[in-house]
Amino acid sequence: MIELRAGAVRATIVPEAGGRLGSLVVAGTELLVTGDPDDHGTMWGSFPMAPWVGRLAGARFTHDGVTHQLAANLPPDAIHGVVFAQPWLVTSASSANAVLTCALGDGWPLGGRAEQRFDLTTDELRCSLAVRAGDRSMPAEIGWHTWFASPGPIALAATAMYERGRDHLPTGRLVEPRPGPWDDCFVNTRPVALPVAPLRVTVTSDCDHVVVFDELGLGVALEPQSGPPDAFHLRPRVLAPGASLQRAMSIAWHDDRVP
Repeated sequence: MIELRAGAVRATIVPEAGGRLGSLVVAGTELLVTGDPDDHGTMWGSFPMAPWVGRLAGARFTHDGVTHQLAANLPPDAIHGVVFAQPWLVTSASSANAVLTCALGDGWPLGGRAEQRFDLTTDELRCSLAVRAGDRSMPAEIGWHTWFASPGPIALAATAMYERGRDHLPTGRLVEPRPGPWDDCFVNTRPVALPVAPLRVTVTSDCDHVVVFDELGLGVALEPQSGPPDAFHLRPRVLAPGASLQRAMSIAWHDDRVP
């Protein structure tokens, strides 16, 4: 476990639990839904998703004419990639930043590696995530699944969302955003804001998609992503051998009671 510190801010990273951010405490206020490595891996903290995001229909995909069957961790589908469920290696760490890496592992047939970096200040936590293909080409999407300890409401200014089928997979058709609760993927989003009393939290990313999941009453899951769920079937992005895909996310906070 790694603890980063900046003034009254503490961030805990858990390399053995998918390299996730396990806790983010600002002046005594916990921003995240917390857990421990024995808890269900998709239900706490802020974890990286790679080399795909959200659901992958049927837990299978075809690349270069070969169909690959993956483990169905949300039968009949595979969800959130493979790196959130495996340990990461800490390559550097200090009081304010850390870098972690991992191979995509046995659960992914095409090789490759992932890397993430955390940088903490008194005002924000900056995160970056990258996936790099090995000696073979591969489809790829990346993102974060961040559980905020928030009851909402969510300030989400999106221009469109993906139509969702009964199987919870996007159909590929873009429609007007509808009211929540949501398990939906939005596009062209501005920074997303939500309350974690007494703070106002703002999430900014260079991802052009964000999934919001708030149907369980557990909190609000915000998921900035480089592409939509089931992207390998909707619009595959392919990395050439040795090529990489990288995105960044910032979690910032402000106490509106303080001028």
